[in-house]
Amino acid sequence: MMQLIRAFLGAGYRLTFASAAQKTAYSADLEAIGVSEKQIRMNHSSFDEFLVADRPDIVVFDRFMVEEQYGWRVASRLPEALRILDTEDLHSLRRSREEAVGKGVAFSVNSWKQSDLTKREMASIWRSDLSLIISEFEFRVLKSEFQIKDSLLHYLPFMEDPDPDLEKLADIPFDQRNNFIWIGNGKHSPNADALIWLKQAIWPEIRHRLPSAEIHIYGAYFSDTLKALHEPKVGFMIKGWAEDAAEVLSRARVSLIPLRFGAGLKGKLVEAIKTGTPFVTTTIGAEGLSTDQLPGNCITDHVADFAQNAVKLYNDQTAWKEAQRGGKLVMESLQEENHFEKLLQRIDTLGQQLQEERTYNFIGAMLWHHSMNSTRYFTKWIEAKNSKS
Repeated sequence: MMQLIRAFLGAGYRLTFASAAQKTAYSADLEAIGVSEKQIRMNHSSFDEFLVADRPDIVVFDRFMVEEQYGWRVASRLPEALRILDTEDLHSLRRSREEAVGKGVAFSVNSWKQSDLTKREMASIWRSDLSLIISEFEFRVLKSEFQIKDSLLHYLPFMEDPDPDLEKLADIPFDQRNNFIWIGNGKHSPNADALIWLKQAIWPEIRHRLPSAEIHIYGAYFSDTLKALHEPKVGFMIKGWAEDAAEVLSRARVSLIPLRFGAGLKGKLVEAIKTGTPFVTTTIGAEGLSTDQLPGNCITDHVADFAQNAVKLYNDQTAWKEAQRGGKLVMESLQEENHFEKLLQRIDTLGQQLQEERTYNFIGAMLWHHSMNSTRYFTKWIEAKNSKS
């Protein structure tokens, strides 16, 4: 989201960031970079008044739940506005994979398709004028399994420009780095599951091979369950919030990213690459990236192999440098094209033929007629109910 905001600002757009969420100490200071901020309410007609006053040409919804909540209001009040859904990742895919892990069964596309959440998310994509898809895998599966048209989708991965400060951190050599590292938001369920799996299954295998090894765990919003994983006597150190994530990553020798479910591109994997920190992850963790250039010991789904590969990267400088070089090649795949320039061109073209494109999107129009009418009246009922309480 921050990359999108900075890119739109750089292209000369006037931006308003509207959110119903309360700001916290970890919230970005958007006003400082020239973005207006607006606190909005859910299920309330004051949002309509805000729309009419602000009159945006483009409205970007952050995930499908936000499009469900506010999309019909935008379509009603500003029918000429271009409606873009930023999927971030396919939420329903992540949830279906999580359910499969919880049940101890293999994930299947058929079970994913049967989920009510999946139907809601696909309906949101059909209703939107354009959906931003962060992963090549998800782009392909939306077309092959759900028959969503190319005209409704746009591939937009992380937009990574060269950063001299990060390049300096990435140059910190093998012998000046110590410890394993894990970093992530504790509220995110794939992260919480990965951290528990790491402590219970993978870390004992690593400590068996490296008895003095330590792993430093960084992140915000750790639950009591995650904080309780702190166990210095086995080198499992819960450090909490890191003021500078890049700095702590660049001082670590190997990043461990044992994700058992998830979707989209994984920010923690990209951050490790940018700081020159080799990693071991799962096929889910690496999904969506061009990983052909990575050595095989970076990706595995088996506990024993995960531990063995982590120890090899930690001890073997040659293997470590090979993994680091492979990471740089992966990073080039995110830099080699001007992804945002392509999005701007797509927006410009779509804006010129918006009504024509909407006419061709009969499924989207049908969903607007049925599901959005029901959402609209349900929302109005909630607002009326709240006004009496």
